[in-house]
Amino acid sequence: MSELLSHVASCRLPTEWGVFTMHGFEEASGQEHVALTVGDFSDGNPVLTRIHSECLTGDALFSRKCDCGPQLEAAMRAVQAEGRGIIVYLRQEGRGIGLINKIRAYHLQDQGMDTVEANLALGLPVDARDFRLAQYIYEYLGIRSVKLLTNNPEKIQTLKDAGINVVERIPLHVGENLENERYLQTKADKLGHLMSE
Repeated sequence: MSELLSHVASCRLPTEWGVFTMHGFEEASGQEHVALTVGDFSDGNPVLTRIHSECLTGDALFSRKCDCGPQLEAAMRAVQAEGRGIIVYLRQEGRGIGLINKIRAYHLQDQGMDTVEANLALGLPVDARDFRLAQYIYEYLGIRSVKLLTNNPEKIQTLKDAGINVVERIPLHVGENLENERYLQTKADKLGHLMSE
């Protein structure tokens, strides 16, 4: 598959929203990622997909500081409703800065900084994620054309640069609340996310 990423194992994963096949992938560094799939991709038609970066606080602890958990849930529901699709779950916590640094950044946000200012104050990149990992997962699964559930134009460009045909961007506007209103506005203003359609 790739010197950077290899497929390790697959299993059936029953969830609240339906049954997925979970594929485990491992980087040469030992970092692990998963893909949740439904259906067959061999016909070459565009596949409904989401590239989701791990967010322990939002995905598992139901934090209202972000929209990550609701986005993951909405993507899982959408893939099941479509009957065919993939969620690439990349283990890149805190936009790639890691969980402990994310906690440090949250502390600075509690004191008034926004998400971008907090990362920079800690001497960290604003976004250290590598969406190219999704390309290797798509290649392994034979996916060349996608309908992408995202608000992030960087994900679209990364896939296009990797030769993946992005035929449609599907907005994913869920999880907005009073706690994350400023965070979502910062994503739009400073990170270029497409937050209103």
